[in-house]
Amino acid sequence: MNDHRMGLSAGRTLTRATVAPALLLVAWLAVSLPLLLAGVFRPGPAIALFVPVAGLALWLGLRSRPRGAGDGGADTPDPGGLGSVSWWTTGAVLAVAGAFLVLQVAMCSEQIIVRRDPASYVQFASWLTGHGSLPIPRMEWAFGGDDRALEYAGPAFYEDRGSIVPQFMAGLPIVLALGGWIGGTQGMLLMAPLLGACCVLAFAGLVARLVGPRWAPAGALLLALTLPMLWASRSTFSELPALVLLLGGLALLHDVRTEEVRSARAKAFLAGLALGLVVLVRIDGLRDVLPVAAFAGLLVARGRRTGHPLAAGLALGAGGGLVEGFTLSRPYLRYLHTSLDPLLALTVVVVAATGAMAVLLRWGRTGPRLRGLAAAVGRGRLPDAAALLTVLVMLAFAVRPLVQTVRRVPTNPDDKLNAYFIEQVQRINGMALDGTRQYSELSLYWVVWYIGVPALLLATFGAALLARRLMRGRSPEWLLPYAVIVWTTVQVLLRPGITPDHPWASRRLIGLAIPGLLLFTVFAMAWAARRVRRLGYGPRVVRPVAAGLVLLALVPIVITSGRFLVTRTDQHERAAVDGLCDRLGPGRSVVVVERATADRFLQVVRGMCGLPAARTTSSARPADVRRVIGRVYATGRRPVIMGAEPGQVARYGPATRALALATRQDGRTLDGPPGSTWGLTVEVWIAEPPRP
Repeated sequence: MNDHRMGLSAGRTLTRATVAPALLLVAWLAVSLPLLLAGVFRPGPAIALFVPVAGLALWLGLRSRPRGAGDGGADTPDPGGLGSVSWWTTGAVLAVAGAFLVLQVAMCSEQIIVRRDPASYVQFASWLTGHGSLPIPRMEWAFGGDDRALEYAGPAFYEDRGSIVPQFMAGLPIVLALGGWIGGTQGMLLMAPLLGACCVLAFAGLVARLVGPRWAPAGALLLALTLPMLWASRSTFSELPALVLLLGGLALLHDVRTEEVRSARAKAFLAGLALGLVVLVRIDGLRDVLPVAAFAGLLVARGRRTGHPLAAGLALGAGGGLVEGFTLSRPYLRYLHTSLDPLLALTVVVVAATGAMAVLLRWGRTGPRLRGLAAAVGRGRLPDAAALLTVLVMLAFAVRPLVQTVRRVPTNPDDKLNAYFIEQVQRINGMALDGTRQYSELSLYWVVWYIGVPALLLATFGAALLARRLMRGRSPEWLLPYAVIVWTTVQVLLRPGITPDHPWASRRLIGLAIPGLLLFTVFAMAWAARRVRRLGYGPRVVRPVAAGLVLLALVPIVITSGRFLVTRTDQHERAAVDGLCDRLGPGRSVVVVERATADRFLQVVRGMCGLPAARTTSSARPADVRRVIGRVYATGRRPVIMGAEPGQVARYGPATRALALATRQDGRTLDGPPGSTWGLTVEVWIAEPPRP
């Protein structure tokens, strides 16, 4: 009896620990977004609202009222739906997530200087931490007003309607701002390892629910050791909170199945809210949650009482993300219009079709006929055809490089810059120069680089097996997770939509493709172990078979990621930027006269040093800079001229080196897995011109 109670306690702990991160994220985003839209995103009101909302979310999301529960005795159904779980299982999952967190904190990068997205997110969050509102003012008054020789935009920070608007959605910066309020810039950076550990924990929870608790530690270990997860959770990437919300939302929906009506409705609403808020973190998350909209419509059509709460939560979360996007991130969405417009149109079509389906199935005469048709399909050959189609799709991706070479002709300045970057990487790696190459045809091979051939084959087998089961009306708990994973993975493999250098491009895979495929991998392992047991073999055979399958998948993963486990990149940037800000001092107006330095430091100076910053236009001449110097002095401020080399600033005053950084950065490969790091040196020189 005591062992049974301990098992139930371990099951409850595993169930609750794996959805708690998603619930806390939901609460934080839910209270922070309205404050940001109102321009009052400050620590006082945000934390004051977060505490009760988080308490309510945890109470509704973690409590359990099982259907048919009695007085809480030994025969009461397990609150978590996982049954009796060994404490070794729960402890192993928590140990993997904890060890992952410790390792990632030790290896955490310091991407602050704007070169790619992580630093852009940090700068976005840094502004929110200090000001709590958007957009960012240009502060042209500090340069004597508008001047034809100056502009204020840079990479990831658009100039729009007289203000600076950060690129990207606000979800991740809102999360990072909490770390900034607690621990400054270092607190923001450490949010990445914390979110990564939450991803591992949430993935283990989904494995426990869909495959079985005993497989949760293996699932957690497989995901934790993949290079994309190790790499992404050392820097501030939006895929991390999006994955926590996605996996946590799917886990909550699974738990709904065993709950009584009121508890099920509350959890369904929270699950929908978590899944919808993915859009606030990543605008392409709208694509990922389209199957959820169809699933909610199916629940409504079948008269399930969780359908309406799920749809309401999904609409509220996704609607909040779209409102933020079209009010605070509009230039970013305008830049993405060629891919976003079709996605919005598809969303409208899916929602309309789902509504029509719900009406026909619920209130028309179509429902009984379709249910009869579904039963007939399950008894026919279509389930086998679905399994075969799954295998054929993977084979098509495997042969894709033989029949297609994906190219993209640059049509705007950003595309041209991207093509130039690809050519630079090709030149360094000794490849033929072709900046139009996108390498998207290799997307399945990207997956192989990171999880290995055995895991991919097991995943394909598992996905085919599940397709067959679902077509036969079995394993209904897999319906939504399977739909979301397959839909998103196929879309990502078809069109990754990212600069194709690695490990950078692996961030697109970690959003769901790799976790989803690993989930199918673990399912195939569990199926194989059960088959061995059904053949009459006991634990002495079954356990080695299971362990062997895990090792078969784990070894290729470790071979790829092992060399990077203790490799640190992008170090010492925080101290370098702090030194730059100290060197600049207060009361300065910074004019950057060199393009790369302006790209990297314009928002750093503006957001972290708290100083007005502008860059010279490509047509500006030294006489224009001297005119600006005079106008700055006329405002009562002191001008500082900034560049990358002493010669660029010496003509305006004595040149002084204000920042010198020597570190390592991630290497870049295009047709193979990443294999090394590259050196990175950054210098900033300044001059303080004398008064004219």
